[in-house]
Amino acid sequence: MPDTTPNLELPFIMPAQAQKHVTHNEAIELLDMIVQLTVESTGTTTPPASPSEGQAWALGVSPSGAWAGQAGKIAAWRGGGWLFVTPREGWMAWVKNDSELQVFTGSNWARLAGTAA
Repeated sequence: MPDTTPNLELPFIMPAQAQKHVTHNEAIELLDMIVQLTVESTGTTTPPASPSEGQAWALGVSPSGAWAGQAGKIAAWRGGGWLFVTPREGWMAWVKNDSELQVFTGSNWARLAGTAA
């Protein structure tokens, strides 16, 4: 049996696992981040100085600072630290600074057809 779900990579609680609540809470945290995804902007490379709890960014190709090595991922400020998730082709997000719905093509974020202002 795999350790995670195939689509969202949510962790499974394993048989005889100690501290099952940790795995369950991790899955809930990921769901809260991914479902109804909203990002501040796409292509961002520099972490904000004072992020608010729950804010997320779709990272660009060469992120720096606390985001170094996380190119192309979604970075969300959760519980006083950064949580990184790799988006999958077809994921959609509301992009606040563009005021539009965008879809992840597998390599970049693009305006969803028919959602132009």
